[in-house]
Formats: sequence, C-alpha cells, structure tokens
Amino acid sequence: MTNQLKNKLDSLPISPGVYFHKDKNGKVIYIGKAANLKNRVRQYFQSSKLRDPKTIALIAEIVDVDWMVVDSELDALFLEAELIRRNLPKYNILLRDDKSYSYIRINYNNPYPSVTVTRSPLDDKAKYYGPYLSSRDIKGALRLLRKIFPYSTHNGIIPNRACLQYHLGLCPGIEEDKTSLSAYKANLRMLMSYIEGNRKNLIVNLDKSMHQAAKKQDFERASVLRNQIYALKTLTKQRLFTDSETIDISKDRAITGLVDILSLKDVPRRIEGYDISHMQGTDNVASMVVFKNGLPEKSEYRKFKMRLAGNNDFGHMFEVITRRLSAKNVKAWGVPNLILIDGGRGQLSSAIRARDELGFSIPMIGLAKREEEIVVDNSGSNVELNYESLKYHNTIIRETDKFVKLVLPVNSDIVKLLQRIRDESHRFAVSYHSVLKQKRQTRSLLDDIPGIGPVTKKKLLREFGSLTGITQASNSQLVGLVGLSKANIISKFKKTNN
Repeated sequence: MTNQLKNKLDSLPISPGVYFHKDKNGKVIYIGKAANLKNRVRQYFQSSKLRDPKTIALIAEIVDVDWMVVDSELDALFLEAELIRRNLPKYNILLRDDKSYSYIRINYNNPYPSVTVTRSPLDDKAKYYGPYLSSRDIKGALRLLRKIFPYSTHNGIIPNRACLQYHLGLCPGIEEDKTSLSAYKANLRMLMSYIEGNRKNLIVNLDKSMHQAAKKQDFERASVLRNQIYALKTLTKQRLFTDSETIDISKDRAITGLVDILSLKDVPRRIEGYDISHMQGTDNVASMVVFKNGLPEKSEYRKFKMRLAGNNDFGHMFEVITRRLSAKNVKAWGVPNLILIDGGRGQLSSAIRARDELGFSIPMIGLAKREEEIVVDNSGSNVELNYESLKYHNTIIRETDKFVKLVLPVNSDIVKLLQRIRDESHRFAVSYHSVLKQKRQTRSLLDDIPGIGPVTKKKLLREFGSLTGITQASNSQLVGLVGLSKANIISKFKKTNN
C-alpha cells in the first residue's frame, strides 16, 4: 500500500456514500456503496480468509480510492446504480457474472399501476429503474419508501376488495376507490422523483403544497403532506444495507475533466443534450435532456414537435435551440452551463448560429458517433482547448481551419458521461417520435372534422363500428346520436370527401 493510499484511507468520512476503486492508470474498476465509508472501504485492505478469487484479484489491482458523500443510504443505493450504468467498471461485471441484476418496475400507464422488483426487464412500456446489484437492498429501500408513498404490488390479478396492505397504510386501495387514480399516480410520480435522485426538490415542493393546503383550510391534506416531509427528512437516519455492502461534484472525474480540457469558466452543473428524430422527414421531433451534477434530471427533460417540415436535421437543430433559448423558456428553465449536440459539424454549426442570433454565449460541443469524436468549433463553441490537459488525457487531436475533433480513450470518464447524455437524448427523441408515428397511423378522417371532439368521435365509433359505418349512416341516425348541429357538420364533411 502506497503512502498516498494510506493517507486517503485515514481521511475517509464516516458518512454514507459511494466509493470508487481505481487501478494504476486511474481507471475506475469497481464502484460500491457504503453506510459508513470509513468502515467499508478499509475492509478491503484488512486480511481475511473468506474472500473469493475475484475479490482477491480486485484488491490486487487497487492503487487509488475516491468517494462521494451523500445524505442517506437510500441516496447511495440509487447513485451507485447510476454510476455503474455510466462507467461499467469491470469488477462490478465480473463479481456479478453468475447472478442477475434487480430492477424496479413501475407500470405507471396501467389502469391499475403497481411497483414491483424484477430481474428481467421487458419491452412492455413500463418504467424500469436499475440495475441494482442487491435485490435485498432495493427491496429494503422500497419498504421504507412505501411507508411514505403507498403503492400497490398487485401485478396482473387485482383483488376484489382492499387488501391487508391498505389497512396497514401501505397500499392506496384503488380497487375499492379508497384513493382516486389521479391521486395515486401523483403519489407514484413523487416516488419516481425520489428514485431519480430528487429528494431535496421533492421536499421543497411538498412544503409548498402543505402551505397551500393549510391556506385553503384543507387541514387533513396538509397533515398528510407534513407527515411525508417529516418521513423524507428522517430517511437520512434509516439503516438500509449497513457496511456489508446532493453530490460533491468536485469528485466527479468526468465533470472536472470537462472543465479542464475545455477551460470552462463555470462548472457545468447543468448540461443539456439535444437530438433530432424523424422517419424520411415525417413526425419530426427534438429532445432536450438535462444532467445536473453529472446525473440525469428526468423531471426537466423536454420534447419538441418540429414546425419545420421535411428531412432537414440542420434546420431542425436550429429550430430547437431557437425555441429552447426563447425568453419564455429561459425564464422557466434557466440557462445551461454546457450544451451537447448529438451530431457533427453541421448540427453543431446550426445550434451555434441559433444561439448567437439570440445573444447567448453558452459553450457548445458536438459528439459525433464515428469514433465518438468530441467536435469543437474554433470560433463558435465558446471554449478554449487546454492542450496540456488533452495530452494528459491521451487525446488524438484532428484540426481543420474551423473545427477540432478530439478522440479521447474509450474508457475516459469524460467520454462516458458525454455518451450517457447523447444516448439518453437519442432514446428520449426516438420514444417521442414513436408516439407521434403511432398516433398518425391510428388517425382517422374524423380527426379532421372541425367541431367533432374525442367524446363525439367515441360515440360515433361505438354506435357505427367504423369510419365506413359512419359514412353509410343516414342523417336521421346521426341526429339521434349527436344532435342536429353536429349531424349537419358530419353530413357536409361526408359530401366534400366523396
């Protein structure tokens, strides 16, 4: 053990957090969580006969240790999952190759939403959170959270009456209308917000709602909110996984690396990623994803339906940045410290042009899929490359008159963070594009009739079965179903479309 490592071990805090073991090249090879960082991390360097060969191999490679302190063991659990997903350390994979990971599954859009733990995520439109290394730990976390945000675990078979969990205060009881579906879903949104790392914002929002309820003299509601706030604050004292197994951003090597290589004036606490999705120029959409302190802030993701028609990625990128930086959206969402564009020179140039026309100076870079090149505009990106730092990071530099392309090693923390943001913006754009495409494919001529809304449309389809049935219906049948005024509108539309 080196003196540097020994000094670090002596300075470990007794707080909960996430720790990183690194090899001689500074690469993260294992990420773990701890209720007490000092006790847990020091265990690796104490003699023991109970270790398996893979753990012995891990310890032999550890040259350095780093860590992040968090407020509670639950925060450590969820942060560990996010950082493993971003970095994929080799020993997290090797030490789990004979086991399955666990995921939290929330089928939010189901008529009867439930929360369960599964080892096999499916493409079933449910929301999945994970992977988590320990099924026992994540089930323990959910037991604590269920006391604050009651949820159902009935997946598939719905009971005929309120279950025992309802009477214990752990289930909403919507099978007997004990809680409305809208109120239950609002509760689930708060649960998902906590899982996504938004505990502090959640407490602030609950506090506002509590005071609003008190002003309206809805004291029963205010009391429920007060109890939720108290329970969330006391989570920091809950024991979850013991030593068996808002972030200090200065410990995030990806964030500090970006500041270093781009000579950023401000730490990029808010990074926004943008991507365009379409199919042959139809259903054009753009996505905006937000990473705060290196972690996704899903509640602040936004999607844009493009107004510009056709297959024009450059034009669409110009449009989305123009709309993002409008006075209205800047007031509502603030200004990012760094913008990442999914694409190369063309997309980056379009984004920079939109930014400049609105008078902003936000640093902008691109990430091209080929070789995962970081694309920098010499005059427009508003960054100043630190060539000494780039050399330290073993960067391949390709320069032209206007652009610089940076190829960092694939295992670089900087590249992994940018990839994570780019992949998330791509996923979010594609998911929105798919929704619009499906809506367009299921759209009927009824949607084009002015004055015929969703309720009337359902009535017509329920009565006549199809669009063909509606067109064949007599005027008197239509009058009897939807009234004279709407019947005349439909009859007139039928004549003009024959």
